Amino acid sequence: MFPRGIIYKSGYPSYGEAKLRPATRQRLFYQLFRGIGAGLIAYAVIFFMFTYAPLIKQEINFTLGRSSITGAEILEKANAQSVVEVQEEAKKYGVNSYFSVVIPKIGAAQNIIANVDASDEKSYLSALEDGVAHAKGTYFPGQGRRIYLFSHSTDSPLNFARYNAVFYLLSKLDKGDKIVIFFADKKYLYEVKGKKVVSADDTSWLSSSDPGSELGEELILQTCDPPGTTWRRLIVLAKLIDAYGGN
Repeated sequence: MFPRGIIYKSGYPSYGEAKLRPATRQRLFYQLFRGIGAGLIAYAVIFFMFTYAPLIKQEINFTLGRSSITGAEILEKANAQSVVEVQEEAKKYGVNSYFSVVIPKIGAAQNIIANVDASDEKSYLSALEDGVAHAKGTYFPGQGRRIYLFSHSTDSPLNFARYNAVFYLLSKLDKGDKIVIFFADKKYLYEVKGKKVVSADDTSWLSSSDPGSELGEELILQTCDPPGTTWRRLIVLAKLIDAYGGN
């Protein structure tokens, strides 16, 4: 605040009076400066909420156990499951049975965009606005080879809200957790075998696996590490353990 008041000569309160009052220009400058400061604080709060609220919500829901999808339902074995039944089950989780992924433990359920060029930034960023991306050149469920899915490949926290962050909690998966892929009206069940963090320029995981791989059909899930950066990649490796439907 600006100094304001009256100065008196010591011992003579009625003499030497001098009133202090800031000039009009100073007052206007002070008010403008204070207004700009308040505006910047408000902008910072709004920016933080817009950018991180979806991620904070996911973390809180996971911690409180609200994000998981009931495993007993989605992992229920149904050998005689028909096409219609698979379609209805997928619909129950808000995805289609054409190509989608459901991860019960972290409450992730999203449609998959097929054949996305992982080397074309414009192509994969466009795909990530609509769902999880399936890397072009890798295989599909039921073909006995490697399937590569990626999401949340953003280069800045500014893109958290814009691009799909369905794999944000991927690091919470542990060995033995289940992943369901719906593809061509069939349901494929995979089990997590491990995870690792690799460098951002490691593209070896995009290559198709050898037919003689000890894991057989492999599912690779990839996201950024840490979230919102391009520093490293988190890779989750899963193995096909069963398939239902298609009758």
